[in-house]
Amino acid sequence: MSASATSAVSSSTAGPAVARADDDTSTVRFLAAKRTALLSATTVIAINIWTGAPVAALWVGSRVVGQRLLSMTAVFAVIATLAVLVSAMTFALIWLGARYDKLVGRPTGKPTPVPWLRSMRAEDTDLLRSERGNTALEMIVVGSTVTAIVSLEVWFCFFAGSPLPSG
Repeated sequence: MSASATSAVSSSTAGPAVARADDDTSTVRFLAAKRTALLSATTVIAINIWTGAPVAALWVGSRVVGQRLLSMTAVFAVIATLAVLVSAMTFALIWLGARYDKLVGRPTGKPTPVPWLRSMRAEDTDLLRSERGNTALEMIVVGSTVTAIVSLEVWFCFFAGSPLPSG
């Protein structure tokens, strides 16, 4: 058998397998890109709960005040805007976390009752946590919270300056 005939036979028999391997590779890449997009969106929203929502609420309050002195209307506008934005971002985080868990095939598990409604004989919370582990959403939110607190402490200790009069 000639070399061209051998290559023709091997390529015709390997054709569907190669096509399936390409499909599997593209599916894996698509799922990895989707997971990355979900985690990126989760991180952006978790950071914006600490930074973007308060700044946006203050901006809305500044538009309400205009050039006048501070009024209760402006204070209410800031509080209402902050409540709406933080609530929307929280629901977005919950939705993104559920989508990510579904994408990676994480089991949902049974709902855990709040501590004051749980029996004293109930399973230990640590045992339940060890069975499920931490979700990506939990790790991102804890990471952004710790970063926000450490940043506040560094600013307060090193950059804020003293409020006391010098001299």
